[in-house]
Amino acid sequence: MKPPHLTPLKDIADALRSAQHIAIAAHVRPDGDAVGSVMGLALSLGAMGKTVYALLEDGVPANLAFLPETATILTPPYADFYLDVAVALDTASHERLGANTVAAFARAPLLMDVDHHPTNPGYGHLNHIDGAQPAVGQIVYELLRAGDFPMTDAVMQHLFTAISTDTGSFQYPSTTARTHEIAAEMMQAGLDTARLAQLLYQTYPARRLILMRAMLNEMTFLAEGKIVSWNLTQALMSEAATEPGDTEGLIDTLRMIDSVVSAVIFEELSDGKIRVSARSKDSRLDVSAVCAQFGGGGHRLAAGARMKGPIVQAADIYLKALEHEVRRLT
Repeated sequence: MKPPHLTPLKDIADALRSAQHIAIAAHVRPDGDAVGSVMGLALSLGAMGKTVYALLEDGVPANLAFLPETATILTPPYADFYLDVAVALDTASHERLGANTVAAFARAPLLMDVDHHPTNPGYGHLNHIDGAQPAVGQIVYELLRAGDFPMTDAVMQHLFTAISTDTGSFQYPSTTARTHEIAAEMMQAGLDTARLAQLLYQTYPARRLILMRAMLNEMTFLAEGKIVSWNLTQALMSEAATEPGDTEGLIDTLRMIDSVVSAVIFEELSDGKIRVSARSKDSRLDVSAVCAQFGGGGHRLAAGARMKGPIVQAADIYLKALEHEVRRLT
């Protein structure tokens, strides 16, 4: 018997093959895995002659706009289109799709939920939730292989981006031997991974460096250097004229400090709430459990939450909980 949240990929592929009108979406504030997974699947199904709607509540972040056909991604308000199937990718809870996307998905008689967040309850009619996978892009790749769906160069660009970004460019412990095999298979098929790596990791706007400079000047340490944190305010984002995607990966710079066990960035949102992004370098420290104390979640080594402001107060409350867990490691 398969676990209740692990519908075989062949079954999901068969259901997609039978459908003609398909909507695909991922979580709000999409990252590389979200955009790459959505577009990788959308472009493959489109190559089969399907009518496909790629939806992202917050659109495509500027740092990923170079990827093929991202201009076709729809943002609210959505048109009133007919659907056979809706597919949620990389989205741990239904509401994380965004209110407009949830409403659009409600038109579909069949909802698929494909994800790698262990906290995902399986909110679809068909669910493939595999917490052992390092990226949803890897699951989508296996889905396309299971269904013998088209694997064009554009599809591979998106899936490589999804996999590379969610594995920290193949550095995170979640990276598997199969992850490297998939990258090799795409290279053998002609994918220019060096070009993608340059665009993803070596091509940044000056405003991102302004944020990084501020982060390095303002970062603070706790627990004898085991915890590092930074408060990213609306004032700084306005000064730097930031765009969505500019902060992606900044936390990895904090995480690389030799003494650090956990890195945290507190981001002040326009609605006054505080977005918490947390990372752990020690498998004994489960930052998803810390984030769960504040209504969040994610993975053991990478998690997040939303807290009530102001930012200084939210940071103080969260860091006290985190420090308690960090000190238990010694």
